[in-house]
Amino acid sequence: MNTARIVVLTIAVGAGGVAAYLASGSDERPAPVAAAAPPVQTVDVLVAKSDIGLGHSLKPEDLQWQSWPASTASASFIRRTDRPEGQAQVTGTIARAPFIAGEPIREQKLVKSDGSGFMAAILPSGMRAVSTEISPETGAGGFILPNDRVDVILSKRERNPDQPNAGDVISSEIILSNIRVLAIDQAPKEKDGQTTVVGKTVTLELKPAQAETLARSRQTGTLSLALRSIADVNVAENRTDETTRRRGDSVAVIRFGIPSTMTTQK
Repeated sequence: MNTARIVVLTIAVGAGGVAAYLASGSDERPAPVAAAAPPVQTVDVLVAKSDIGLGHSLKPEDLQWQSWPASTASASFIRRTDRPEGQAQVTGTIARAPFIAGEPIREQKLVKSDGSGFMAAILPSGMRAVSTEISPETGAGGFILPNDRVDVILSKRERNPDQPNAGDVISSEIILSNIRVLAIDQAPKEKDGQTTVVGKTVTLELKPAQAETLARSRQTGTLSLALRSIADVNVAENRTDETTRRRGDSVAVIRFGIPSTMTTQK
């Protein structure tokens, strides 16, 4: 190979290397710098450190301060800037509704221990707490728990006036529908995750007229509780109102010296 060809080849290789270097360097541009996000304003809010059940008396170890975005912190939350002694102030109060871990503490869900009784505090306005006797046979085998919904059934035995020698006639009817259970015996909540509670009394949340119905029915027959599905609670509310309207027109009837009520339908 002569000298001229070697020189030309050397120049060509060098030019190719320079071109490659320049091409690779042109693609290396500095990455754009992302704009720094503005800092989020936070506030310390008093929250439940662990799950707090209904009727639980709050202790210092149940509570803690937690940073919360100031824009989403409700005015009903207890803020450290407004109430630095908030943790001590709510200690000893009683939860009238459950809290889950991390949930902000709100005083609307608390009852002061030196105030009214716990049951009176958890009752909604206008409602009454009425207790009646139950047994495993009349209380769904113990599967009814506080805060469940039930129907109250009245069963009574009557003689057939048309056939004096025949056996008694037993009748049953639902006298109250979609009733909230407040407590079994004196327990307003289930304990340790138990699935059954066998008690001798049940406390129900009733309207004044429903309380009168229950009191009358206790004197005329046997009361049983039928446990409702949690899925049809809202549907049951409408049926309760319809049942109340249907029972609005009634006539007092006296049979064998015993007064009773007969419902008339329009």
